[in-house]
Amino acid sequence: MSESQQKMGSVEMQIEDGIATLEFFHPQHNSLPSTLLSLLAKSITELGDNDQVKLIILKSGGDRTFCAGASFDEMIQIETFDTGKAFFMGFANVINACRKCPKLIIGRVQGKAVGGGVGLASAVDYCMATKYASVKLSELAVGIGPFVVGPAVERKIGLSAMSQMAINATEWQTAAWAKQKGLFAEVFESVDQLNEYISHFAKNLTQKNMEAMRLLKQVFWEGCENWDQLLEDRAELSGRLILSDDAKKAIDSFKSKA
Repeated sequence: MSESQQKMGSVEMQIEDGIATLEFFHPQHNSLPSTLLSLLAKSITELGDNDQVKLIILKSGGDRTFCAGASFDEMIQIETFDTGKAFFMGFANVINACRKCPKLIIGRVQGKAVGGGVGLASAVDYCMATKYASVKLSELAVGIGPFVVGPAVERKIGLSAMSQMAINATEWQTAAWAKQKGLFAEVFESVDQLNEYISHFAKNLTQKNMEAMRLLKQVFWEGCENWDQLLEDRAELSGRLILSDDAKKAIDSFKSKA
């Protein structure tokens, strides 16, 4: 990876034996600024349309944090509603890209997931993690709420568990808790074990009927056909709230502790 990629972050994809690996990286704990969100959504759509791809593995770089969620550096600079809505639409577009992609998406969560990171883990079709993959919806703690990622999280773990995370915005839930609630299908002791199992699992899936998997995914996502509009409406809620003094003060406080 080049020095500029190290500073600005990157989204890289690789295709081998029908398996596409899509990896995002950002030096600030794999947080997601607008540029990376746009690249992620575009890449997921492209891989979905690629006849050489049978399934997709979504992962992040490094062995620690999976995704720290929205970029605080970018959020603190939002000064208009249009800019705020556009930023949160980045997450909406990634979730909808996952939803519409005709290929199954496997999530690899090697470490902690916060806010939008939990949204990503919820938007994939089958997610596996290590025991270090604690999860938290921290949005309320920074003056907004998990409005955009909420539908994806609720679909995966149910309204009760999503509400628990949304209200208790400062407390981590363990990977074991996330597995119990249905966010993670499997939890492993180490990154090596996670990688080994995902490799085996993905290779096995490539031998399955592609049309059957496509139709299964359609069934899994039934009832979500209105999400283009729903997530845009949710992005507008966050776009308004991020302009408040409470949100600005909370983000400043979080950044000072980072």
